[in-house]
Amino acid sequence: MIKVAFFAEILFEEYDGASRTMFQIINRIDPNHFSFLFIYGKGPEQVNGHASMHVPTLNTGLNADYSFSLPTLVKGQLNQALDAFQPDVIHIATPSLLGFFALRYAHSRNIPVITLYHTNFLSYIPYYFRKFPVLIKPIKYWMIAATQRFYNRCDIVYVPSCAMQKQLESLGVVKEKMVLWQRGIDLNLFNPQKRDLAYVQNITRNDKPNILFVSRLVWEKNIQTLIEIYKRLHNTNLSHNFIVVGDGAAKEEMQKQMPEAIFMGKLSHKELAKLYASCDIFVFPSISETYGNVVVEAMASGLPCVIADGGGSANLIRHGQTGYKCRPKSPGDYLIYIQLLLSDPILYNFVSRTALAYVQEFDWKKLTDRYFNEITQLGMQSNNSMAWTMC
Repeated sequence: MIKVAFFAEILFEEYDGASRTMFQIINRIDPNHFSFLFIYGKGPEQVNGHASMHVPTLNTGLNADYSFSLPTLVKGQLNQALDAFQPDVIHIATPSLLGFFALRYAHSRNIPVITLYHTNFLSYIPYYFRKFPVLIKPIKYWMIAATQRFYNRCDIVYVPSCAMQKQLESLGVVKEKMVLWQRGIDLNLFNPQKRDLAYVQNITRNDKPNILFVSRLVWEKNIQTLIEIYKRLHNTNLSHNFIVVGDGAAKEEMQKQMPEAIFMGKLSHKELAKLYASCDIFVFPSISETYGNVVVEAMASGLPCVIADGGGSANLIRHGQTGYKCRPKSPGDYLIYIQLLLSDPILYNFVSRTALAYVQEFDWKKLTDRYFNEITQLGMQSNNSMAWTMC
């Protein structure tokens, strides 16, 4: 039996792409081979019936959607619980205060550490501190140093895209520690067969082409460019509806600046799958993604994507084949490709089919099997090391 202590800030399954990725692992835990202890800030009382422990949290003040855990307030209880559990492997989701606590604990007990690189925090800094520009550079330098320090002390760092691997390497993270571990997609859930024109026309009250954006509505998703895309589309003769799915701190301002857009709020995956397949273009200007789950979901639904040429999402698109990539803050670029796709049915069908064929390779089971094999090997090494130490 391999014992894993799993540290995360947030463990609500549908919270965001990072949470959904973690639950792809969590939902596949075999209790006959693995025992997990979950230590987290926000989440359910218990995670899927596994041993679970909450840590006090504090809102960041920078983003109402996020808080961070304060492990020092319960340091004694955490150490006691971990010593009683005796983990073979430590899994850390985020290089937060809780993440660094877990890292220190692991090193003090000679326990191997695995981590998944979920969030490109460096890309968030200009948005969070836009009202305090003098702080941007020093905070960026501090975060680069913390990133290097954290990931270089882990044994295995799973990265979701080549772009993120190169970025971490440029920040000084040791290349040999990094393993490319992309993301899967549930092709039974997201597929073109979910297309339902009556469903989407009931939402829009017309039969115009539908342009879709799906994300948390936070400024670090390059929302200002999305607003500019909306405005430029609105000033053209292109017949369309603009549909926005998601919730977050930027929603109120977006509704003011995008008065004719249709805001759907947060949707279940089942309803979202139907909406993807029933729309016509997916637009996504974010450059803060480490991977881009929503882009893959759109592609699997047969929806051509027009996205930013930046961040992890850019690795998913072969320009002119599986979609189109634009200069991130150039709304005119997005407009060109949206118009091109909607005006050329042959091109539209080619991009849709090529993207759909590409995502057939993305298999969650293969990825999670690899993860469980990896922690088994780490756990066995840990046990051997402890046995040798005791001798």
